Amino acid sequence: MGRTLFGTDGMRGCANEGAMSAEVALQLGRAVGYVLCQQRSRKGRSRPQVVIGKDTRVSGYLIENALVAGLCSAGVDVFLAGPLPTPGVASLTQSRRADAGLMISASHNPFEDNGVKIFASDGYKLPDEAELQIEQLMRGATLSEGEVIDPRDWRGSDLLHSHRPTGSEIGRAARISDALGRYNVMAKRALPRHLTLSGLKVVVDCANGAAYRVAPEVLSELGAEVIAIGDQPNGININDHCGATHTDALIECVGRERADVGIALDGDADRCILVDEQQQVLDGDQILAALGRSMSQRDSLRGQRVVTTVMSNIGLEAALEHHGVKVERVQVGDRYVVAKMRELDLNLGGEQSGHTILRDIATTGDGLVTALSMLGVMVSEEKRLSELGAEMQHFPQALKSFTVSSKPPLESLDLTQQAIKRAETDLSGRGRVLVRYSGTQKMARVMVEGEDLGQVELLTEELSEVMVREIERKGGS
Repeated sequence: MGRTLFGTDGMRGCANEGAMSAEVALQLGRAVGYVLCQQRSRKGRSRPQVVIGKDTRVSGYLIENALVAGLCSAGVDVFLAGPLPTPGVASLTQSRRADAGLMISASHNPFEDNGVKIFASDGYKLPDEAELQIEQLMRGATLSEGEVIDPRDWRGSDLLHSHRPTGSEIGRAARISDALGRYNVMAKRALPRHLTLSGLKVVVDCANGAAYRVAPEVLSELGAEVIAIGDQPNGININDHCGATHTDALIECVGRERADVGIALDGDADRCILVDEQQQVLDGDQILAALGRSMSQRDSLRGQRVVTTVMSNIGLEAALEHHGVKVERVQVGDRYVVAKMRELDLNLGGEQSGHTILRDIATTGDGLVTALSMLGVMVSEEKRLSELGAEMQHFPQALKSFTVSSKPPLESLDLTQQAIKRAETDLSGRGRVLVRYSGTQKMARVMVEGEDLGQVELLTEELSEVMVREIERKGGS
């Protein structure tokens, strides 16, 4: 049985119910603490340490305190970083030689949701098998297919109950006073020391999220004229018509201010979407194309390869092929991009959604590092952002996401499989079809790519309708 609590990017759900209840978060802290204490005892080390950061959601207090209680009850010392970008938590985990890092965030989801991402001591996200071990410790067994997560059931396994330190062995919690400053220094490594951003006018949309202070600060300190929007978080306005998934406000501001660049981060600042001086949006594929080409020409692109997911546009392959760079594709999720990068010892990868991993600097997607890297290419090559964006031409692509009542295995959907084969035949080998479920929400996504926009939009609609009807019929049978 696979993981149930954990999806493609940690745990995620509606705050204060189900997987994101205080009860489950408490057991998560206990389970993580138990695993770390076992590792420490085998290595003969003292008490384990965990770094915890969060974004600006009001529910962050609830989840944070439950995690702290669970970790301390397992004999773990906790260091609280407060609101901090996800890559900042990964970096702090490394630099403090902590045993793990936890980021409380639901990324680009609305404020009602929250989540937890777990980093190992090396700053990389946990592999699937480690997350499955934690789930089993939390509940004592894995969930059966389709079983609802009831917080009352998550009382922990016998192993967790047997591990209950007392007295001086109970863990302690303390605040990290300089977390933002440490991340500030790390992020600046993305811009070569001989370059500055002097003369550039930059608009940065912080999504009312974790980077609301540090992103404008870093850009300004590096010499840019900075206009910040989405920098007034109140606990409930994170990602609300702002940030990487809602770029309208940024586009309008770039035009009004006649800015050189617009930078859109998401709630936990691990992704970046850009807007050029002509108010055109650059997605993650275009960012990868520009960075891949530039790094290749500077002989800094290891293996002459870039890792991306099955969702990336075919145009990325065409753009990089021209420079002798090969594209490696993996399943959706930046964790799988990073895993392939580590396997092949590569240093550039990412997703169309804007997660870009520059592994020489960060162990996970980092929106601010991505933006600084692109600004560095602009400055060093004396190019406008629109010129960098034009290096890749998109093949027409249509993507439809829709809510589903259940997630039966795709291979069990006979009518859907037949529709996929018909669509692939219609594309005559000059396009592709991708159907998948969201790893974090009860949604399905259908993507069709080809040479003719009208055709791919029609095929996407037809395939989505077939899939919706078949899933509803299966659910009702």
